[in-house]
Amino acid sequence: MSDYYIKPLTTPLPLEDASTIIDHALRIGRENGMLPLTVAVLDAGGNLLVFKREDGSGILRGDIATGKAWGALGMGISSRTIRERLGDRPAFQAALSAASQGRFIPVPGGVLICRNEDMVVGAVGISGDASDKDEFCAIEAVRAAGLSAHPKTPAENWKDAGL
Repeated sequence: MSDYYIKPLTTPLPLEDASTIIDHALRIGRENGMLPLTVAVLDAGGNLLVFKREDGSGILRGDIATGKAWGALGMGISSRTIRERLGDRPAFQAALSAASQGRFIPVPGGVLICRNEDMVVGAVGISGDASDKDEFCAIEAVRAAGLSAHPKTPAENWKDAGL
């Protein structure tokens, strides 16, 4: 009889953790007076686990948030690091965008979610305010959920980031 039932898959980033990250991100954004945010959490395979868009957030924000997370997963580094490394390589950025079918957004706000500091279990992408502010919310939300973020700390000037 037990062979009849489907065996559960390993879930290194459970839905509960992904939901916690999103809820914390939105709370942090509101506490810091940020513009309406859109947040996407992907598992390590790039599958969307949880998505929320605050009232008033623009219709492109979902694609941007997902693209930030997707790019971080695809390259194995945060979207801020991608921007820093590829800033003077527009042809390579264009190639990555084409290879990812447009799901590659190389600006801050895409943060890797890690368990035990080194095992990537997913990524969170946030869009809605200035990219450095989006990244701040993502990092703080991952940490608030008891996980590790890459990068570990937000850009120093996130409070001064303008639109």
